[in-house]
Amino acid sequence: MAPSTTILDIRGKQLKLETAADVAPFIAHVDPTKLTAIHLGGNSIGIEAAKEFGRFLETAHVVQLADFGDIFTGRTIEEIPTAIQALLDPLIHKTSLLEINLNDNAFGERLVPSLTPFLETNRSIHVLRLNNNGLGPAGGKKIAEAVCKSAPTDGSRSNLQVVICGRNRLEDPGATAWAKAFEAHKTLVEVQMPQNGIRMDGAEELARRLSACPELQIVNFQDNAFIDVEMDDEGRKAVRAWAEAVKTSWPKLRYLDLSDCMLSNGEGEVPPILEAFNDPNTKSLQNLQELRLQNNNLDAKSYEILAQAVPKLTTLKRLDLQDNDDVEDNEHLDDIAEHLKAHGGRLILTEEDEEEEEEEEKEEEVAETPEEVPAPPAAEEKPAADKVADALADLMSKIHVG
Repeated sequence: MAPSTTILDIRGKQLKLETAADVAPFIAHVDPTKLTAIHLGGNSIGIEAAKEFGRFLETAHVVQLADFGDIFTGRTIEEIPTAIQALLDPLIHKTSLLEINLNDNAFGERLVPSLTPFLETNRSIHVLRLNNNGLGPAGGKKIAEAVCKSAPTDGSRSNLQVVICGRNRLEDPGATAWAKAFEAHKTLVEVQMPQNGIRMDGAEELARRLSACPELQIVNFQDNAFIDVEMDDEGRKAVRAWAEAVKTSWPKLRYLDLSDCMLSNGEGEVPPILEAFNDPNTKSLQNLQELRLQNNNLDAKSYEILAQAVPKLTTLKRLDLQDNDDVEDNEHLDDIAEHLKAHGGRLILTEEDEEEEEEEEKEEEVAETPEEVPAPPAAEEKPAADKVADALADLMSKIHVG
């Protein structure tokens, strides 16, 4: 198959590109004025190679996707700032750009100044991926402040819809800054910030300010700590804030992952967010399809509340309660499982449940794969002219414009 003339894709080739000459073979067949996507991930890009890609991107006026994830393996801290700036500077004013992927690059706080001009200036981005960049609290705060500055101040609608910023050790300072950015944009559909060391104060701020984002559909804060077990009522303020947000703020919510968030200290304590699921005044859960609450010290009292709530969650298809307490021979869990099963859903309590689910999904995929149509009987040999005509017709059918 001929290479695409509108997509530059060298993903996962594990190339080490140093010079403009190294880059030349990969850009030769692509017209930059028609480029719609560039994928460089899974290769190691040096300074001169990055500059050559940057020159190529200068005339890419319709580019929509820039995938620069995992492009600095083996590069020094001195190389990366110049290289990433060479790639981002040509994109600063690209109004066509919808998605930027910077995942899995070890930026740390030191490299943040190379990123902020782009993040402050480009207001066309719909999807921002900054996962596993080692930003830390200070770096995460500066990145969030840059994103906040890109929010419209004239009353117009922001374009930002998706932010993925997990595994960055943001802690409370970074989380609080991101919360302000989310509130400034108001248009978030998906926010994923797992494994960031966010504690009670940061979690509370996120819940309160994400309440300004009524279009949220996917929310993932797995593996952050929402309560302080050393404190009494004050230590539950973040969980209460999340309960209030779930009750009133996100009518389109489809996916919620609060696994490993220490929602309860156990001992019969029912997290307020579970009570929100069962509250008759809750208006935001009519579209909830998947709820993940693994490893949150939930026990029989919590399951009783969930058993009352699940029948009201009419679209719920998957409830994950792995690694909680009192899961053996619990009648409330039996009721939940039965109700979900009756509506084509599933309760996940163990790894075996999860493996069984995966196996069933594989079987369904196999069942949906169409059977191979047997080859027709061999036809009589066609004249040479007919063969040429058929070949041309076949060639034309494979040509796609753009």
